[in-house]
Amino acid sequence: MNGKLIIFSAPSGAGKTTIVKQLLAAGLPLSFSISACSRGKREGETNGKDYYFLSADEFKSKIEKGEFLEWEEVYPGNYYGTLKSEIERIWEDGKHVIFDVDVVGGLNIKKAYPEKSLTLFVQPPSLETLKNRLQNRSTETEENIQKRLAKADFELSFSSKFDVIIVNDDLGKAIEESKEKVLNFITK
Repeated sequence: MNGKLIIFSAPSGAGKTTIVKQLLAAGLPLSFSISACSRGKREGETNGKDYYFLSADEFKSKIEKGEFLEWEEVYPGNYYGTLKSEIERIWEDGKHVIFDVDVVGGLNIKKAYPEKSLTLFVQPPSLETLKNRLQNRSTETEENIQKRLAKADFELSFSSKFDVIIVNDDLGKAIEESKEKVLNFITK
C-alpha cells in the first residue's frame, strides 16, 4: 500500500482531537498514530492507546538513538513526539496514518514526507472561544490555561503553512469538511 499521512494540528482546545476521533469512527482506512510523551497520565488515559508514556530519560534515550520522526520539548521537561516504528506499524497494517500533533510537529512530519502528507490546521473561531473551551474542560489550572492561550497565539501564526485550514465554529461542519479533504487526498 502507498501509505499516506493525514496530519491534524491546532491549538489545545480547538477541537482537533474530537475531529480526529470522528474521522476514525467513520470507517475510513485510517489508523491513529499514538504519540509518545513524557508527561504524567491523566485520569482515564491508557499507555499504548492514548500515548506511549515514557519518562523524560527514556524519551531522551530514544531521541539519541534516532527513533523519532519528530519530537519537541513542548514545555520544559515535557516531551512529545512520533516514533518511526508507529508509522511503519500502521502502513504494514494497510492503513493511512492520522496524526493529532502540535503545530511544529505537524510541519516537521510534512517536511519528512512532503508528497505523502496532508496537513490540516483546526482553528478556533477566536481566542475567547478557545479560553472558554479550556475552562469548560475542568482539567487545567488557571495558570495552565494562560500558558495554553499564550502558546495558541503563537501556534495560530503558523496556520498559513498548512495545506488546509478548518475553522471550527460549527463542529458538525468542521468534521464534514475534514472528512471531505481527507477522502480526496487518500483516494488520489
